[in-house]
Amino acid sequence: MRLRPILMTTAAMIFGMLPLALGLGESGETQAPMGRAIIGGVITSTLLTLIVVPVIYTYLDRLAEWRKARRGARLARSAEAADAPAKSD
Repeated sequence: MRLRPILMTTAAMIFGMLPLALGLGESGETQAPMGRAIIGGVITSTLLTLIVVPVIYTYLDRLAEWRKARRGARLARSAEAADAPAKSD
């Protein structure tokens, strides 16, 4: 994962939108909510990218491993059951 580029881009976007969010300049009061929404969206998407997506990926990877192990055990049991009658003959 490339943490530094993600954080640098996020910081640049937040600091670039800060004057807009603070309502500085002409008609700042009308554009301030948009600046706050942009900053909130950037922070949210960064948290999703750095925390939520890797956690979900880890859970799905573990689920795939669990299903693979379960399927292998089931196939082994069915192979043993198929061999058992052949041995009794």
